[in-house]
Amino acid sequence: MMMNYGIQFWSNDDFIIEDGKVKVNHRHQPALIDIVKKVREDGYRGPLLLRFPHLIQKQINQIFKNFNHAIKTYHYDASFRAVFPLKVNQFPNFVLPLVRYAQELDYGLEAGSKAELILAMAYTRLGAPITVNGFKDREMISLGFIAASMGHDITLTIEGLGELETIIEVSKVMGKPCPNIGLRIRLHSTGVGIWAKSGGINAKFGLTSTELLEAVKMLEKSNLLKKFTMIHFHIGSQISDISPLKKAIREAGNIYVELRKMGAKHLKGVNIGGGLAIEYTQHEGKQDRNYTLEEFAGDVIFALKEIAKDKKEPAPDIYIESGRFIAASHAVLVAPVLELFSQEYTEDALNLKEKNPPLIEELVDLYKSINERYAIEYLHDSLDHLESLLTLFDLGYIDLQDRSNTEILVHLIIKKVIRILKHKNHSDIIRIQKEVQERYLLNCSFFQSIPDFWGLGQNFPVMPLDRLNTRPTRSASLWDITCDSDGEITFNIKRPLFLHDIDVKKEEYFLGFFLVGAYQEVLGMRHNLFTHPTEFTIEFNDDGHQIENLQEAQTILDVLDDIDYNTKEIERNLRQRIEESILDEETRKEVLGQLYVMLSENGYLRTVFNGER
Repeated sequence: MMMNYGIQFWSNDDFIIEDGKVKVNHRHQPALIDIVKKVREDGYRGPLLLRFPHLIQKQINQIFKNFNHAIKTYHYDASFRAVFPLKVNQFPNFVLPLVRYAQELDYGLEAGSKAELILAMAYTRLGAPITVNGFKDREMISLGFIAASMGHDITLTIEGLGELETIIEVSKVMGKPCPNIGLRIRLHSTGVGIWAKSGGINAKFGLTSTELLEAVKMLEKSNLLKKFTMIHFHIGSQISDISPLKKAIREAGNIYVELRKMGAKHLKGVNIGGGLAIEYTQHEGKQDRNYTLEEFAGDVIFALKEIAKDKKEPAPDIYIESGRFIAASHAVLVAPVLELFSQEYTEDALNLKEKNPPLIEELVDLYKSINERYAIEYLHDSLDHLESLLTLFDLGYIDLQDRSNTEILVHLIIKKVIRILKHKNHSDIIRIQKEVQERYLLNCSFFQSIPDFWGLGQNFPVMPLDRLNTRPTRSASLWDITCDSDGEITFNIKRPLFLHDIDVKKEEYFLGFFLVGAYQEVLGMRHNLFTHPTEFTIEFNDDGHQIENLQEAQTILDVLDDIDYNTKEIERNLRQRIEESILDEETRKEVLGQLYVMLSENGYLRTVFNGER
């Protein structure tokens, strides 16, 4: 029930709590609730996505600072370079600030499709690296040759021998300059967690040892061995344990030196892929990673240095493709609470009979006689009685009023036990909170805005934006507004969420979901045709901050148009059916006007606060 919601674990000092509000820990430290209310005053409703570009810059700087520090510490005789994998977030209000902050660094972009490669060619600074991963056809490989002719430092990473054959064929047609060639190696080492299948001997991508040997022969025969400059591997996203990475580095390092000894003397880079984890947890003892960025960088540098030194080969340049680490922290989803589906019962709700079933009479006695000494014992007795009485109802021995009284009495007993033992650290107290949880209906779609929660069980830090100087009392589960039972974050006794008791008709209450800047937007789906939230960027300057790049959520007509409906036909059909209805002419005009207003708004719900509906 702590009011800081584990901010010390997940925020990396990006956000702080002060005066009961979540504040951005930058410059004059504005409160998120104040930023949100300012935007809503201008009429924007529904969920909001807040972007903080300074956090993109912070993460980029941290990666380069830690790797360059490790290079200096271990006297590593090679350089560090990095690329951002566009698949993690291709939205312009993220990518353009990232490119701006990367201008002075060896920091470029990674592409996994033709469209992403076009973005990389358009926005990567000449001299900064571009890497191209994933399966490629002749056209995509030709794009790589065009990028090289533009002066880009581009590396096409080969996923199979067929791709290498195509590069050789295209090189004969397009000639020089030829892009650099990387070979993705299929390691025996694997990561941990739900993304571990990215590595291992049966991984989707990469060449086996036999295929590596064949690739080198093909390159040599085609006089392209000098363009072979990089090996690449990836053992999974969000690597929680440092040990598998250290093992993979040793394996890749030995492959690197062996390839050089075979004659690949222009091989000078090892790309360790992505996987650098961030901390999502907001509960003590539930950490998602067991290492720091400093340790991560130090382990990579030290391992590769020792292998190169032992085999008397030059140390390789190190490339990294971390996406989640760079992007996750920059975005915050804010969702208004629409309604509380309360199971709050009072004694007034009881409707006891003159003669009640014996077990209900016992529940009444338990409720009246609860004290601190016997609270847990009485609680267990009441839960046993509940099961017995529900069975009696199923068998037809008690009626619906008896069942109602049973539910109310057990609820009252639970609430009384919680109240009596609220200062006790008792495991049963957390467990029974689930029985009296409050359902908070949020004006958002989890499928659209945090799809990894639904698809992968990913937890995101969540907390109210204000009232943090008041103890939350409600064990909470969260419902989105989709008509899907999976659109719920249930109360989890291992990761409990407690929120405040509020009256949404009298006051606004906003929840913030943090670390949503990686993958969530590009994977978001239009379940129930809910679209991307209204988004905006908060830029800081010497005078304070300002809101920029405000883009309202799509209208209903825009969404229908995007999935290829003829919206003009929809409008004609609606107009015709209203005109042919039994409504009088004045009412038809009024209804038609209301309909056009609705079609020009986004599909999210209005709040009850201030009379909106």
